[in-house]
Amino acid sequence: MAVASLTKMTVPLASDQSQSTQGLLMPKLKYRFRVTFEGFGVTNSASPTTELTKQVMDFTRPTLSFEEMLVPIYNSTIKLAGKHSWGDISCTLRDDASGQITRLVGEQLQKQLDFAEQASAAAGIDYKFTTTLQILDGGNGTSEPAVLEQWEMYGCYLKEVNYGDLNYGTSEPVTVAMTISYDNAMQVNAASGQADGVGSNIGTRLQGTVATGPSAAV
Repeated sequence: MAVASLTKMTVPLASDQSQSTQGLLMPKLKYRFRVTFEGFGVTNSASPTTELTKQVMDFTRPTLSFEEMLVPIYNSTIKLAGKHSWGDISCTLRDDASGQITRLVGEQLQKQLDFAEQASAAAGIDYKFTTTLQILDGGNGTSEPAVLEQWEMYGCYLKEVNYGDLNYGTSEPVTVAMTISYDNAMQVNAASGQADGVGSNIGTRLQGTVATGPSAAV
């Protein structure tokens, strides 16, 4: 097979949509990612939050849903997007032998509620943190990894923590499973630091009474 034939190994598109020689692009890979936490646990903790980054086993990307608003009209019904809601994120950590993972998770839970004194935080700003997810290209060592996609989740708190089970019959690490709830999320260009995708300004907001988006109709 001629090497040139590899450029045809993709879905054929119309001539006005793509070059005939465009091949299939490299997909992002699930196992090339990095998760960092800002403001998680106690600031002067003996365990830095980078310990969490090193022990992440799996992490889910954000999910978004819109409530449906129905507008009954003459012979039909129009459907509009109502309020949106960000779905919870799941993150599983390996529990290290030094106890740093359980210490950090415990500190964050204690910020949300003082379990010893049964006292709650006065406001969300007292305990909420920021989570950043980066999908990487596989670089390491002297070759710095390039960030292919970056999500930043704001107003995060631990909604649920599961310290897992122990079992004589397995050869698996002990894990800590966290369910993270958050207020908002944006896609960010890692190079520029600007919103790129979700959160970016694409000119669909109302200017006065005139809709500037792709369709001004209801």
